[in-house]
Amino acid sequence: METTSERPIRVVQWTTGNVARQALAAVVERPDLELVGVYAHSKEKAGRDAGELAGYGRPLGVRATDDIEEIIALAPDCVLYMPLHPDVEHLARLLRAGINVLTTASFITGRAYGEAARSALEEAALAGGASLFGSGVNPGYADQLAAVASGVCRHVDHVKVFESFDIGMWAGDANQDGLGWGRPAGDAGHAEDVAEATAPFGDAVEALAELLDTTVDDVRCEVGFAHATKDLDLPGRSVKAGTVAGLDVRWIGSSGGVDVAEAHVRWTVTADLDPAWEIAMAYLIEIRGHPQVNLRVEVLPQDMASMSLEDMLAIGSLITAMPVVNAIPAVIAARPGIVTYADLPTQSSVHAVRR
Repeated sequence: METTSERPIRVVQWTTGNVARQALAAVVERPDLELVGVYAHSKEKAGRDAGELAGYGRPLGVRATDDIEEIIALAPDCVLYMPLHPDVEHLARLLRAGINVLTTASFITGRAYGEAARSALEEAALAGGASLFGSGVNPGYADQLAAVASGVCRHVDHVKVFESFDIGMWAGDANQDGLGWGRPAGDAGHAEDVAEATAPFGDAVEALAELLDTTVDDVRCEVGFAHATKDLDLPGRSVKAGTVAGLDVRWIGSSGGVDVAEAHVRWTVTADLDPAWEIAMAYLIEIRGHPQVNLRVEVLPQDMASMSLEDMLAIGSLITAMPVVNAIPAVIAARPGIVTYADLPTQSSVHAVRR
């Protein structure tokens, strides 16, 4: 039987939204990957060329379909599954058919979707001999960095990944809808809604612990708010003075009553806040142990001076997509079931010359 080491890996792109477009472009550019199919949710997109749907700039000779059975019939090595939220039934069908799935759809360990969904996906993956892997820039890539940073320590007591950004430019995106920008101060149920919207960071706490060869037996979420001091002019989002314009969310995992891992996000849509918060515009990784290790990770455009606003906005989608694309060979080689970075060798990109 021909192996993937003897031919390009056959890839299907599932959806063609902002993140998926970045993934598709990367797949097309790499000689070790071959785009063989595209899934589109809407019938209006079915039959159209993938290059057109993804804004790639030229036809790619691959037509989109809205029929999952057509995707399964292609017998791809993997599907890059990138809707905003996962459909457990779709995922299970792909996995049961023996197709590896890599996703950015708010999935890391499956904890966020409940034990019934997690068990169903694990069972389907084992039945099909396939792997299910979720990542993104954070959760995902940042957790792998934290694990690598701990490699100089004799022991680790606590690890924290802190994402601290003003995301006002992206406030209108659909993935921001659940956060409640512009809700009144003290609005009943807002903290619970934020916890639900950020639940994959609870997955991240599990994944961080697994990377450090331990487990958590309790995960809790703490939510804080800051409010706009003036009316804001944001693209696609109404935020008035006195309403929510800052979120501070901590997902904390403990073992035996001791906190061992934390996924902390502080997002704002303006600098005009009460209380005033410091925003790092970076990922801050803290490893408390012997010794302590601190990392500041900044993701910057290659040439900011020549980039358009559209190009700048696309960076967020790019850094979400690429940890998944770069993990394709390792996930295909991984054990069946739900896998995380703890199951994979350290991941990297490919050199431009090789591409």
